[in-house]
Amino acid sequence: MDTIRRAAVFIETQGCKLNQADTQALTAQFLSAGYALAETPERANVCVVNTCTITHEADAKARQALRGARRRNPRALVVATGCYAQRAPGQLAQLGQVDLVLGNTEKDTLVARVSEASGSAVTPCSAGDAAVVETSSLRVRGMDEGALPVAPMRTRAMVKIQEGCDQVCAYCIVPKVRGRERSIHPDALVGRVQRLVDEGYKEVTLTGTQLGTYGFDMPGASLAGLIARVLAETKVARLRVSSLQAQEITQDLLALWQDPRLCPHFHLPLQSGSAQVLEHMRRRYTPAKYARAVELVRSRVPGAAVTADVIAGFPGETQERFEETYRFCEGIGFAALHVFPYSVRPGTSAAHVDGQVEDAAKRERVARLLAQGKAQTARFQKGLAGSVRPVLWETSRLLGVDRVWSGLTDNYVRVSVAFGMSLRNQITPVLLERRQGDTLWGRLADP
Repeated sequence: MDTIRRAAVFIETQGCKLNQADTQALTAQFLSAGYALAETPERANVCVVNTCTITHEADAKARQALRGARRRNPRALVVATGCYAQRAPGQLAQLGQVDLVLGNTEKDTLVARVSEASGSAVTPCSAGDAAVVETSSLRVRGMDEGALPVAPMRTRAMVKIQEGCDQVCAYCIVPKVRGRERSIHPDALVGRVQRLVDEGYKEVTLTGTQLGTYGFDMPGASLAGLIARVLAETKVARLRVSSLQAQEITQDLLALWQDPRLCPHFHLPLQSGSAQVLEHMRRRYTPAKYARAVELVRSRVPGAAVTADVIAGFPGETQERFEETYRFCEGIGFAALHVFPYSVRPGTSAAHVDGQVEDAAKRERVARLLAQGKAQTARFQKGLAGSVRPVLWETSRLLGVDRVWSGLTDNYVRVSVAFGMSLRNQITPVLLERRQGDTLWGRLADP
């Protein structure tokens, strides 16, 4: 068996940006240990699935991916890691498809455990070998694999600045699978961002479970302070913050967005537009406070996109309370709305309360919110027509005789242009012209 076959790893990532950041760290560790990245499970001798467990559907997708890896390559070492592996390692071990189950707390030792389990040392790849192995092996659920680049892509990277959660919302399993909140020292993070810039990345996303409380466990540290340091001490072209809570939006924090390198996209999880449901969820804001946070963002950061998560069918959500959520979302007018049916998570307090909503009602509510969210996205994107925004180009494909490039605006809208020459990993101004289907089209504008 040749060197690449002996030392190749395929990684599939499921779930949130935090898992994607963990996968990037695992990838670096595998490469440092001499592994190559395989394009498919068939070309790997190690298949890793970085699992999510936020809903029962996420659990099902994780089991499906693990079975699929075993089916596609019976000889591979199949490894389950991530949140499902942390929450219920016994369930995954009993599948009979998995060789190693390593939870989040064991990710730091995963590469060493894999090498030990494979029974042989890994021979480092030569430069030529590495060139044929692509970052397309980092499969992310929901991503269009046909749009992935042919060459290694170093455009956007994620940096985990904080781990764990002390909020303990009634529906959420994250505190059990990620642990208590803990921050990474700002010196290490600033250095990490600059190293990514030196490696060629143009955009870095700061990610974590509770970004707004970053630094509470370190004297003098805060999210605002970290952002300011990254902007002042690195040459990062674009900096993005993955998610914030409504109660964390302040005038002082938003003042940082005067730097054009800080992307004007705010993901503010909503979960419900009903005050009673939010209280039962143990969220730390009311609909009125949430609306004020959105108003503040839009007044201080022109052109900002505001996106949200919403849960339909939380226990005790009557039809009337759902209608409050529907009307609230309609009034806000989000750039995108991510909708999830409530899923019972063992170990959370909401799993034990009365008033569970029937599945049929959940499906109907999800469908209505999804339709509303699709309409809101269309309105937001159509409203961008005629404006010029910077786009970081990532991938290309042939559409007839044209080469079509795909990239993201600073406010997190995917844009396509037809252009014959390479745009990969460049940031260029784009005149946004029209929305056709689900795609926003534009053309390169003068700098």
